[in-house]
Amino acid sequence: MGKGRGREVAQMTHEECIKSLERHPSRVGRIALAGPRPVIFPVNYAVDGESIVFRTDPGTKFHAAVHKAYVAFEVDMVEPSWHIGWSVLARGQASVVDDPTELKRLKSLPLEPWAEGEKASYVRIDTKLLSGRQLK
Repeated sequence: MGKGRGREVAQMTHEECIKSLERHPSRVGRIALAGPRPVIFPVNYAVDGESIVFRTDPGTKFHAAVHKAYVAFEVDMVEPSWHIGWSVLARGQASVVDDPTELKRLKSLPLEPWAEGEKASYVRIDTKLLSGRQLK
């Protein structure tokens, strides 16, 4: 690739975004919370139908979900030697999952946090606003 040239950037469909999130090998994304001082946290996640789910302990992320805050959630995958990759951004409302039937089902998802702590609370982020870009 010459100077001033690069890969084509293509918009991803909603379905391509969901599939990319599902296939991400590490299943680590970043949740961004707005406030007086915006903050971003890495979290292990799983895709549940049309939403993103992660586990957490009491703290900033849990507090945001209890108050049904609007958040941004981003996942990307890059291949530096080939200059290709993709990025998916979900913007939606976070909420704590408290329905016992739903919790039982969510516990069967491949969702194992890497960080220490019980991480007993499940948080769901809707993906009504989902966009993605891919370098080809």
